[in-house]
Amino acid sequence: MQRISAVVLDWAGTTVDFGSFAPTQIFVEAFRQAFGVEITLEEARIPMGLGKWQHIEALGKLPSVDARWQDKVGRAMSREDVDALYDTFMPLQIAKVVDFAEPIAGVVEVISHLRSQGIKIGSCSGYPRPVMERLVPAAAAAGYAPDYWVAADDLAAGARPGPWMALQNVIALGIESVSHCVKVDDAVPGIEEGVRAGMWSVGVSVSGNEFGATWEVFQQMDAAEVERRRNRAADKLRAAGAHYIIDTLAELPAVIEQINARLQQGERP
Repeated sequence: MQRISAVVLDWAGTTVDFGSFAPTQIFVEAFRQAFGVEITLEEARIPMGLGKWQHIEALGKLPSVDARWQDKVGRAMSREDVDALYDTFMPLQIAKVVDFAEPIAGVVEVISHLRSQGIKIGSCSGYPRPVMERLVPAAAAAGYAPDYWVAADDLAAGARPGPWMALQNVIALGIESVSHCVKVDDAVPGIEEGVRAGMWSVGVSVSGNEFGATWEVFQQMDAAEVERRRNRAADKLRAAGAHYIIDTLAELPAVIEQINARLQQGERP
């Protein structure tokens, strides 16, 4: 049948951790602890979606961070510095990630609905395996458990924005056609991952990294600010290749219905 048979979901900002704060706060703390260099949450968000080692490397190349780094350390960031930052980041992230394991509103209900339609639930993350091994059981205890997950450091080929983690889900779940898969992500590298894997890519504009607000702040935000942030996030995700934009995962079933109609007309991503 020409219909969606699997979704591949990101974690922080898409299914758990509204606003994707677990990784961003820890990047700030790791830079401070390891080298005494201050970075902002906004800077920490810019490379979001990459594997965490690559994320740190990308942060070091941001002009604003590089200027502060060189002022403090006296040279550009080296691979050894990235290793040291990563070694600082990892225990902090492992310890903290369980505090951000609560499913975003609507996620549990959406997963139940998708499964009732025979859709398999895959997932992948920019988190490395030691972090995922803490996050996955904590999320399961809170009500969210995908059928499969893969971490950013699991595959020799690499991680985002390459297609490999998404395609590993196709293999593990036994999906016959990538065009019958939907990749959902709140960050640009994750959208690119889905596009490169030949899947329908759906960007999450409000619950994720690009919007950048906690659930509590979002609830108190005035309509004009919500619209400004939503549009900014949507523009970035659409420019990365997203076929659809949704506020949160709660809107995914309606999008899948639209994609099914397009598949039945012979369309492909």
